[in-house]
Amino acid sequence: MMHSVPKTMTAVLLTGHGGLEKLVYSRDVPVPAPAAGEVLIKVTACGMNNTDVWVREGAYGTEDDPSAVSTWRRHGNTLTFPRIQGTDTVGHIVAVGEGVDRARTGERVMVDFSIYNRDDDSLADIDYMGHGRDGGYAEYMALPAENAHVVATDLTDVELATFCCAYLTGERMLERARLAAGETVLVTGASGGVGSAIVQLARARGAVPIAVAGPGKEAAMLEIGAEAVVTRGQGDLTEGVEAASGGRPIDVVADLVGGPLFNDLLKILRPEGRYTTAGAIAGPVVQLDLRTMYLKQLELHGSSQGSRADFRRLVRYIEEKKIRPLVGGIYPLSEFHRAQTDFMAKNFVGKLVVVPD
Repeated sequence: MMHSVPKTMTAVLLTGHGGLEKLVYSRDVPVPAPAAGEVLIKVTACGMNNTDVWVREGAYGTEDDPSAVSTWRRHGNTLTFPRIQGTDTVGHIVAVGEGVDRARTGERVMVDFSIYNRDDDSLADIDYMGHGRDGGYAEYMALPAENAHVVATDLTDVELATFCCAYLTGERMLERARLAAGETVLVTGASGGVGSAIVQLARARGAVPIAVAGPGKEAAMLEIGAEAVVTRGQGDLTEGVEAASGGRPIDVVADLVGGPLFNDLLKILRPEGRYTTAGAIAGPVVQLDLRTMYLKQLELHGSSQGSRADFRRLVRYIEEKKIRPLVGGIYPLSEFHRAQTDFMAKNFVGKLVVVPD
């Protein structure tokens, strides 16, 4: 069936760094035309991520000044305003550019949001849709055809939009830390999008996840696969983890919190343990006692996004039903400010999803 593509669309435009006032809902944004090698999708759902908020706030700092207003890429900024954010995009192909098989029209696809900029597996020059080019907080989105993936699943569009950024980030963290079957991983910020993904991804690898989550979220963590839960802010973290693990050594810490917890997390790791991080919700600047690091022979890994191979593995997990969606809320595009306000309050488990009006 042919789809009539309008000339304009509704979208949320990021107009600069700052507060929610920098997010402008517009009804007359030009619909992008797919270039050679690209497809145009009609967006049906787009998941929300911490990166959306931090890029809006310019909260990434610089290597010289952690408090400086700066965007996501440390080397070679690609963010220009206005920009349509949104990474976790699902939609249907309605038009194709030159060189793309027209038979792809009509496919339902999940977007691999990464702009790899290289042909190998290095992520040194990684960028993403919603930053280096427009993303999915809109009615339509153009993207390279190779980044539009059909997923063999009966999940709804909203459910499929919960996976990409969070689960890809989590899978890359576990891959870098070489989490193996039978090992135990401690997951901080476990009720959030990436944290809840890591709990499930650890189980998919045959590993044992122990979750650190806020009060009232314990049952949800156990329900998605956590072996045990340590309630954040209640008692000594080291003692809580020891009790939750039954004395089992912690092989890997997957940390999304940082801040004051950092030193305790290194203390909790077994000798030759591995620490991996892709976030710093409680604070990006931490104190590190190098003696703990070198006397315990620890590995520390920084991680962001994922590789093409990580994405293919994620698709396989979805198709094999080894991971499942966690929808924390659904919001129309016109209520984007409310969606991001609720997102920042963190009173949910899983992922908030934005859908066109």
